[in-house]
Amino acid sequence: MKKNGFNRERMRNGMLTGMLMCGFSHPVFSQAPPAYPKVMGYVGVLHPLVTYSSDKPHYNFDGAYTVGLPAGINIWKSPRIGFSVEFVPLVKASGADSKMNNLLFHPGVLLGLGKGFTLAARAAFETSGRYGFTPVLNKIIVKGKHSSWFAAIPAPVRFGNGHPASLGIGFQAGIVF
Repeated sequence: MKKNGFNRERMRNGMLTGMLMCGFSHPVFSQAPPAYPKVMGYVGVLHPLVTYSSDKPHYNFDGAYTVGLPAGINIWKSPRIGFSVEFVPLVKASGADSKMNNLLFHPGVLLGLGKGFTLAARAAFETSGRYGFTPVLNKIIVKGKHSSWFAAIPAPVRFGNGHPASLGIGFQAGIVF
């Protein structure tokens, strides 16, 4: 009914339309989406430093130089626990000769220790026939918005392929994104 140029039905329909548009134009949930699981990739450079076994210690720069180029994916379930898989081709240079010497498959569990520290407990399977495990202590050195720089100390323990058991120490640095 029109009273003084005013149509109540048109106004009611307009208000209903406006409320519906406002209701559907805002997110249904007021919470931010969950941050986990979080998937991250990384690349780095690995320098084995020394390997101890029943033989004398073997130092990386003594007669030959070996370098690894790790690349992997981390899947964090929460800030405290995650899964990681890493592939590390190892290149050995001796004199004027160099070759890819080994490929390491390195799956494992990630344990967030807080303050930028992570402990990775990895299984190790090498194309050289060796196998074992590698605990890795990792620290974020420079945290960025889209990537971060890290340093890590791996301690590989290896068995098999007719060689004595060994324990090594290395240094790894890289970028996670």
